[in-house]
Formats: sequence, C-alpha cells, structure tokens
Amino acid sequence: MNTVTHPESPPAPARKRFRSALISTAGHCKIACGFCFRADRAHGFIDIPTYTRALSRLKEAGVEAICLTGGEPTHHPNLRQLVRLAHQFGIPVSIVTSARDPDDVDRLADLAHLLTNVTLSADSAGAMELGRTTRSVASAIATLKQVPAAERLLHLTYWKFTADECRDIYERVDESGVQIQLSPVALDDTAQQRADCTIYDYLAQQRKDADLLGRYFQLTPRFQEHLTTLRTMQLYERWPSCASAALYVSASGEIRRCPYGKTGVSVSAPRAEISRFLHAEPRDRTTPECAAICRADDTCE
Repeated sequence: MNTVTHPESPPAPARKRFRSALISTAGHCKIACGFCFRADRAHGFIDIPTYTRALSRLKEAGVEAICLTGGEPTHHPNLRQLVRLAHQFGIPVSIVTSARDPDDVDRLADLAHLLTNVTLSADSAGAMELGRTTRSVASAIATLKQVPAAERLLHLTYWKFTADECRDIYERVDESGVQIQLSPVALDDTAQQRADCTIYDYLAQQRKDADLLGRYFQLTPRFQEHLTTLRTMQLYERWPSCASAALYVSASGEIRRCPYGKTGVSVSAPRAEISRFLHAEPRDRTTPECAAICRADDTCE
C-alpha cells in the first residue's frame, strides 16, 4: 500500500531559525486557481539582482535550501541562472511546478540533474472544477516521467473524490513510483458561498474525502493530525500565530514568513532591519488557507 507523505504539521510556537525558503519566480500565474489565496499577485519576474541579494540575505539567516515556486518557475527566462546562482551560494534547489506544456517540460527536464527534487502540482476532478484548472493527475505523472530528478513528488490538491478516482490515482502513483503528498482544498467564506456549501457541508466533505483516501493510501499520523488541526481551526476560528519554518521571498523581493503573509521586509533593507523582522514575534496568523505551508518544523531546535 502506498504511504502518503505530507510536508505539513500542526502550528507550533514561533521559531527563530529558518532552514528553508520558498522563492517566487514570478508574481503571476496563467493557471490562476480559483482556490488560491496568495497575497501577492502581480505581473513580472523576479530580476537577477533582487534574486542574488535575496540569496545572500537568506544565507546569512541560516537558510540551507530553497524551493523555486510560482507563478510558474519554468516560465522564468533565466531559470537555469537562478539555479546556478543558488549553487554558487552553496544552497541546494528544488522546484514546485505545474509544467504541462512540452516546452516547459523540456526546460524542466534539462535542469533536473541540478535539482534536489521536483514537485508537480495536480488537482482532483472536483478540485479542477472548483478551481477552474486543468492540472490532472494523469498529466502531472506524464510530466514527472520525463523529468529525471533525484526525487519526484506529486502534490495533489483534492475535493469531492469518488471511489473510482481514488483507485485510478492509486494505480497511477503505484505504477509510476513517485511519492504523493495531499492537501485538501481550503475554502474561505466567499469560496464556500461560491461552492454553495456551509462550513458543516465543507467539513463533512473533507471527512468523506479522507475516508476514501484511507481505503487506498496509508495516511500517515502526521497527515491525519493536520486534518484534525484544520477542522479545529475552521470550527472554532482559532488562528494561532504564524509558525512557518520556511521563509518566503516574493517576486518583488519582499521576505515574508509565508506566501499568504501580509507583513514582510525588503531584501534591500539594511541587515539590521531584516534581522529584526526575522527575530520578531510574527504578526500574521495561521489560517486554514495557509496552514498547508505555514508549518512548524519539528526537527528545528
């Protein structure tokens, strides 16, 4: 039986050390998922001077690895240079991508040997309908098969599973040998209205989806704990302080605690100002929408 791995764990007290960082290569994304809550949406790619300065500041902050994220990393005109520059700082690089276009896949495959891992985003049929996306599991695995990375992961955002779909996903994952990570769709009040469901309908659907997944995948205790945390947050509106152990750098060059955060500091700010931001108590709150990535790293001391 496949074991579902999951990068998230419940919120915990804020920590002073950050071991990894997400870097947005672009402020825009052609996919524009209907359930995306990212705080920064703008046109344009991160420029090389801003990126280089960000790497320098992250290295000084103790960051040991970065992940290039979206917009869509494969659309950046200098993607290879972004990876090479990180290596010059002694920082390993991974990528989260939705690459499906043949040119994007070729560009990704050409860089695969320089990456620690490649994560392909996909959506269940219900999530594709809800978010108006076309990121199917079949197309994601087809991309991963063409990318000879050291580690390949499928990240599935799901909503309204059917038994047939769960079985099909299980068989595809089992045949391909890729790892799978799961994230339930997160809907705020507006999105719940658009989906024509109450908070109780939404939570009931989450539980139903998890039960179906459990028939085919061995859900880890960490993932089940994550689902429990989400239900608690949604039912009782308990928003703990942001506990993300991974920093985020926007395409415009702002360091935040996560992509959904609303407070940050420019990479061009004086070192003392950046240090104060990193060591200050977080002002942002963890919400169900960002809990999937605003996570605590239990390995941090």
